[in-house]
Amino acid sequence: MSAGAPEGAASAPAPAPSGLRDRHRAVMPEWLALYYRDPLEITHGEGRHVWDAEGRRYLDFFGGILTTMTAHALPEVTKAVGDQAGRILHTSTLYLDRHMVELAERIAALSGIPDARVFFTTSGTEANDAALLLATTHRRSNQVLAMRNSYHGRSFASIAITGNADWSPTSLSPLQTLYVHGGIRTRGPFAHLSDARFIEACVADLEDVLAQTHGNVAALIAEPVQGVGGFTAPPDGLYAAFREVLAPRGILWITDEVQTGWGRTGDHFWGWQAHARSGPPDVLTFAKGIGNGMSVGGVVARAEVMNCLEANSISTFGGSPVTMAAGLANLTYLLEHDLQGNARRVGGLLIERLRAVAAGLPVVREVRGRGLMIGMELVGDDGSPSPEAAALTLEAARELGLLVGKGGRDGNTLRIAPPMTLTITEAEEGAALLEEALRRAQHAISGKERP
Repeated sequence: MSAGAPEGAASAPAPAPSGLRDRHRAVMPEWLALYYRDPLEITHGEGRHVWDAEGRRYLDFFGGILTTMTAHALPEVTKAVGDQAGRILHTSTLYLDRHMVELAERIAALSGIPDARVFFTTSGTEANDAALLLATTHRRSNQVLAMRNSYHGRSFASIAITGNADWSPTSLSPLQTLYVHGGIRTRGPFAHLSDARFIEACVADLEDVLAQTHGNVAALIAEPVQGVGGFTAPPDGLYAAFREVLAPRGILWITDEVQTGWGRTGDHFWGWQAHARSGPPDVLTFAKGIGNGMSVGGVVARAEVMNCLEANSISTFGGSPVTMAAGLANLTYLLEHDLQGNARRVGGLLIERLRAVAAGLPVVREVRGRGLMIGMELVGDDGSPSPEAAALTLEAARELGLLVGKGGRDGNTLRIAPPMTLTITEAEEGAALLEEALRRAQHAISGKERP
């Protein structure tokens, strides 16, 4: 076992027990991806650690795709779920629910959107779909602006605004989508510019795109930090500059906070607040971390926008009593324990540590991110994007007892997003394990002797 590996960590991955992988493949879609050559069955977790079916322990630096926001088996959340499940599991939005109203009140106040209304869904995909319905209905237009390299979900409408080709399985669309520059700071035609000039160039591109429309664009939807896209972000202020172009035309700004919300970036509670010069967005979508594993998503919008639907609309499962109890307990814990501040402090230390690691490894092109939302872009010996290096590092990290994610436009970026209760000791441990995993990948792709 390598130095620094957690006690009980896997020395080598084991195949899924009882042929579970084969059973999965026999009944699940071919396109339903599984991580690792020998896929992992996670059976339980506690804090920042999870265990597999063979009893091996792993330090979790991905949190079920940024969803286990506070901690695995957080007592406050599990108790809220158990207590509510013992009373009633389901009612639907046709009935009043105290937890749903209380959680909506808190989210509305935190959102920064004046006269806000909240609609709960079961996922980020559904939240973005609902936001598109609101924007296109309010504006009486199916034209939508989206960012290149973006990802907003897997529904028919959200795929239509996804700018990452690897996650867009069809060109058919209910929308006319117009893609603009700005989501990736360090690649593309404007990468060589200063931040100020970068913003100017992206605004000019936006204005050029708008000049080619009939002037009735519904909205711009954007992730403040692109999640699936590899944790890329524009310079602070870009979306404020966009808003100054969009607002006079009545075009709505939808901020997709499914991955960036709830203080994960450390500096801000919402990703949009890095672009706050022109005020809050018109619509905000959220999901993932608020439920800490329970299926909670939602949309916040100005009353004028939220109330524009004239047909009947309810949600059978959005805002269920159990998930709302979980969300309320989780948000309360996050605020009372200042997890945003922890993300800023521990995340800042982790980014510094990973940049020090990268300085001695040519396989790492860039370490980027904020708080506990960190991307490591990997390249081959020729400097070109290397999905192979990312895959090798993912496997090596798992062997060492560390779970990370991957993404990016070319599938070459490691995605690091631990639960926000991560300790300094765990950050140091994870960085050491990741360094060893990267060294193994470096050796594999270069064929050079390891130092």
